[in-house]
Amino acid sequence: MDYKVSYQNWLNDDNIDDATKEELRALTDEKEIEDRFYQPLAFGTAGMRGVIAAGENRMNIYTVRRATAGVARFLMDEGEDAMKKGVAIAYDSRHMSKEFAEEVASVLSAYSIQTYLYHDIRPVPMISFAIRQLGCAAGIMITASHNPKQYNGYKVYGSHGGQMEPQDSDKVIDAISHIKSFGDIKTMELKAARESGLLSAVPQEVDEAYFKLVNGLVLRPEIFDQVREDFKVVYTPLHGSGRMPVLRAFEDAGVPGVQVVKEQEMPDGDFCTVKVPNPEEPDALCAAIDLAKACGADICMGTDPDCDRMGAAIRCQSDGSFMILTGNQIGCILLDYILNARKEKGTLPKNGAIIKTIVSTELATAMAESYDVTAFNVLTGFKYIAGLIGEFEKDHSHEYLFGFEESFGYMAGPFVRDKDAVQACLLMAEAAAWYKAQGLTPYEGLLRIYKQYGYYLERT
Repeated sequence: MDYKVSYQNWLNDDNIDDATKEELRALTDEKEIEDRFYQPLAFGTAGMRGVIAAGENRMNIYTVRRATAGVARFLMDEGEDAMKKGVAIAYDSRHMSKEFAEEVASVLSAYSIQTYLYHDIRPVPMISFAIRQLGCAAGIMITASHNPKQYNGYKVYGSHGGQMEPQDSDKVIDAISHIKSFGDIKTMELKAARESGLLSAVPQEVDEAYFKLVNGLVLRPEIFDQVREDFKVVYTPLHGSGRMPVLRAFEDAGVPGVQVVKEQEMPDGDFCTVKVPNPEEPDALCAAIDLAKACGADICMGTDPDCDRMGAAIRCQSDGSFMILTGNQIGCILLDYILNARKEKGTLPKNGAIIKTIVSTELATAMAESYDVTAFNVLTGFKYIAGLIGEFEKDHSHEYLFGFEESFGYMAGPFVRDKDAVQACLLMAEAAAWYKAQGLTPYEGLLRIYKQYGYYLERT
C-alpha cells in the first residue's frame, strides 16, 4: 500500500484516538511521513521493535494491539487448552512499556485467554521463568533490549520459556496479516478482565521460586565469608529492570561489599546518564568504573534495560586501572569457574555439555574438552541454545552446564531459557571472590586461563 494512502487511512479511522491523529497532522516532513507509513512495523521471529510514535511503522498502542490479536488468534487455533494455559506478560523501564503491557492484557482478555501480568517492571529471565513455572502457552515481554531511549519492542516466547520458534511465529505473522482493520481487534477494560478472572497478577511465589533457584547456582557459598573484609563489587542497572533482582540475588547469597551506582540505580526511560544503555558499549560502564576505582572494588558490572545482558570491567593488579571485558572473556571466566568448582565438588557429570553460538570464541571449546565436557555450537541467537537444552531433556544425552554468546548473554541454570544477567552477575561476583581468596585479581585469573589454554583474540 502506498504510504500516502496508509497515512490517510489512519487519519480517517474512527478507531484511532484524536491525540494520535493530531500527532500525525502535525507532521510536515514528507520523508518522516513516508518512514512512518511505507510498511507495517515488521513482526519477525523474535517479535517486533521500533521507535515509539504514531504510525504504521512505529511502536504504539495500535500496532501493539494488532500484534497481540495475532498472538491471540494463534493460541485460539491451538485450542482451548492453550487458551486456558494462557500468557504471562512482563515489561521493563522503557517509555510506554507499562502501557503497552496493559494493552496486551486488554486484548488477550477480550479473546478469553487467561492472562498473567506483572505488577511492576521485571527482566527477561523472570518472564522466561514465569512462563515455565505457571505452565503458560506463551509469554510476551515489552522491551527494546539495549536500543536507544526512543525505542520499544515486543518479544514473544513459547511454552518452553525460550523465544517463539520460527514455525509458530510464522503462524502469528500470518494471523496478523489477516487483520485488516483496528476495529476488528477486541479489547477489554482491565477492571472487567480482573473481575472476570481472565486477568491476574503473576503471583509473588513465582518470584520467590526464581530467586531460590538462582541462589542454588552458587557453587562455593563459603567463598564470600572468606573475603568479606576486603571484597567489593560495584553494580549498575543502567536505569533498567535489573536493580531489584540483581541486588536480591546478591543479598540472598551474602555477597559482601556491594555498591550501586546511585545516579543509574532507579528506572528511567530516558537513560539520562548514558548515550545508549548497552553494557556492550564501553561508555556505559564509565560511572561504574569511576565508583569502583574510588571505593577499591575488585569488579564492576552493568546490565541492560531488560537485564538479559551483562557487561563487566575488572581491576588490573599493576596500576589499579580497570579493563573492560569482551563478551567472550566474561563467558570464559564464568565457564572456567563453573567447571573448576563442579570438578572440585565432584558434581561434574560424565555427559556434561556447554553450548555456545558459532560466532563465540573457540577458547570455550578448548576449556570444555580439558574437563571431558562436550562443547556444542549452535546458530546465533539464544533461542538455539534453549532449543538444544530441550533436546537434552528429551533424549537424556547430555547434562547442560553453561551456555553463552559473545554478545554478552549467559545462562547457567536452565530453569530459564533466555539470557539471564541476574545469574551472570551473581556467578561473576562469586568468581571474582574466588580469585580474591587465592590472592589474585580477576585480571590475573583471566591471564591464567590464557596461559593454560592459549591466547585467543577476537574482534566484532
